[in-house]
Amino acid sequence: MTIFDEELMHLKELVLKMGGMVQSAIKDSIHSLVERDSELARKVIEKDPLVNALDVQIDEESIRLIALRQPTAGDLRFITTAMKITTDLERMGDLAEDISERAIELNEEPPLKPYIDIPRMAEISQGMLRDVLDAFVKEDTSVAYDVIKRDDEVDNLTVQLFNELLFFMIQDPRAVSRAIKITYIAKYLERIADHATNIAEMVVYMVQGKMIRHTEAQ
Repeated sequence: MTIFDEELMHLKELVLKMGGMVQSAIKDSIHSLVERDSELARKVIEKDPLVNALDVQIDEESIRLIALRQPTAGDLRFITTAMKITTDLERMGDLAEDISERAIELNEEPPLKPYIDIPRMAEISQGMLRDVLDAFVKEDTSVAYDVIKRDDEVDNLTVQLFNELLFFMIQDPRAVSRAIKITYIAKYLERIADHATNIAEMVVYMVQGKMIRHTEAQ
């Protein structure tokens, strides 16, 4: 293995480390909501700067490799994909922080309703992130395309939950504040799924050299 190969491997490990941190943040943010654990939510918020720092480190390493090694073809696509993936991961981390902030607020009030759709949306979104990182490591476009298709499940659950919460708000004006905060959380999860989809599209680009963003992925 050449020094350059080792550097590429290290870059991949950094991306996976960041991905693992974001996965934990999403999981803990939802747990803090469902279990009404505000202390856990605060820990998620406190750890977000660590994700941001890793994002900067990966960008700096990627730029260094491009400048010094002048990679071509597949290697260049890998490095640029790593940079793009970390941008999406950083935003996912921010969304986990947003979920935690809403969880702290909701935990101070009586529960509006049992959380059913939110954990399901989180489960799908987390699965998309886990699988797309696996697709990145294994350069597996079939898994990447599967992740893209799953985005519709989260979108459908979002609409379903919005309709349910609208009914609560119409029935009881006192529920409006809580319902809106739950709506925000649903939107955050929908955005997390969107970012996982972005990463899947970049994996396809990395492996096949084909950009499928803003096109009908088949």
